[in-house]
Amino acid sequence: MPEFIHKPVMAAEVLAALSPCPTGRYADGTLGGAGHAAQLLAASSPTGWLFGCDRDGVAVETANTRLAEKFAGRFEIRRGNFSELADWVPVASCDGVLLDLGVSSPQLDQAERGFSFQNDGPLDMRMDNRQPLTAAGLVNGEEAEALAKIFWEYGDERDSRRFARAIVHDRAQRKFETTRQLADLIERLAPRHGKKAHPATKVFQALRIAVNDEIGSLKRGLAGAVKLLKPGGRLAVITFHSLEDRVVKEFGRERAREYTFPGEVDVPELRTPIVPELKWVSRKAILPGDVELKENPRARSAQLRVMEKI
Repeated sequence: MPEFIHKPVMAAEVLAALSPCPTGRYADGTLGGAGHAAQLLAASSPTGWLFGCDRDGVAVETANTRLAEKFAGRFEIRRGNFSELADWVPVASCDGVLLDLGVSSPQLDQAERGFSFQNDGPLDMRMDNRQPLTAAGLVNGEEAEALAKIFWEYGDERDSRRFARAIVHDRAQRKFETTRQLADLIERLAPRHGKKAHPATKVFQALRIAVNDEIGSLKRGLAGAVKLLKPGGRLAVITFHSLEDRVVKEFGRERAREYTFPGEVDVPELRTPIVPELKWVSRKAILPGDVELKENPRARSAQLRVMEKI
């Protein structure tokens, strides 16, 4: 079996939010190691159905193998971006949709994937290795202004301009090829001075988001998920950083509003009544419990938001 062992985050909370039942149909847009998918299928036994996808080919192969052991004939899996779910899953067919965002532990831990600077590897960061764009392509190809914009918008990196200028300067002598090469440059420019977090953390996050068009995919995926849901069906989204969470919150606010307005500024006098598509199941984000945080420190930044289709 391919090596893609990934412990699902907030599994109990996801099950509570989606309440799987034997007549239900569910979609998992980020299969990973099939942890959430297996629990959804188990909870909806004996006849519940699951649609699933993932950009990572190893994840898809692993999920197919694992789910077939216990749930053969009760799922359909395709390789692809969750933003494309609405292209092949029937409209208004699902009782629940799950999106578990971000990068998985196996991707972080495999140096050859290039997501992390903990172990030296190629500067890659592709969730789908069929796509041509890599982190090295961005770092070696974009101008300083474009790189600074990526670091600021996707990483909230205050030193975005300084880091970008240094990258452009250094790559004239030697192209950036490895994660360690880039991380070392950032650390020279911004020494830790005892800080726990590595100074390249935000730059790596920003590059990963840009390489995989994560924000664009999220916006398209949220809109597609609503199309898949039946009335009363629920959308559960797990985010791991503030940028993702803002997108989810804004999407929920917009789809739950009982009015619309022209332009970008909400002027009460110009509001037009509409029927909302969604309602919040909980206004506040659901957070991991203490037990999970002790067992899985990587869950510490996870937040679960749940919406229901009206």
